[in-house]
Amino acid sequence: MRAARTLAVTATAFAALGLAAPLATATNGPSSVTVGSSAVQRGGDGIHVNVIPSAVHQGSTLTITVKGCGGGIVSSAAFPTVSLSAPFGGVSSAVARVYNHATPGEHTLTVHCTSPNKVLTHRFRVLAGQGTSGGLGGALAPSSTEMAVGGSLVAAAALGGGLFVIRRRRMSGAGA
Repeated sequence: MRAARTLAVTATAFAALGLAAPLATATNGPSSVTVGSSAVQRGGDGIHVNVIPSAVHQGSTLTITVKGCGGGIVSSAAFPTVSLSAPFGGVSSAVARVYNHATPGEHTLTVHCTSPNKVLTHRFRVLAGQGTSGGLGGALAPSSTEMAVGGSLVAAAALGGGLFVIRRRRMSGAGA
């Protein structure tokens, strides 16, 4: 009997893992807007600017990486000025949150490198709307109704488990 239970639990665990694997390995789903990265190289000085994504919704974040820049700041009318990190492997980066009220359309960001003393510009696009709130990974807090339902399910499971243990004790005690 124990082997059957062990087999059932193992099969359930493998089934859950198998069903979760495609979601865990997915990278980019279908989209009506191309939100890839765009890189710009200025002249022969080897400085590269990379913005991910190149099109972003109002209120979302942009990741700016600059190769060949020894730190500095990034500014734009669409987001507050942010500082580039100290270079690691020749690459500095910054994360900027686009204003909720940023005007949709093309915008320019300016990278002011401290070493070498260079100023680079790069274009990106702001999309109208706040995008989606997927609710995965803590993006949305549970409502009070969801908390009540979840608490009720936990209480029912605890009660059922307790009754199972009590019944099992009575059955094993009677046969001894």
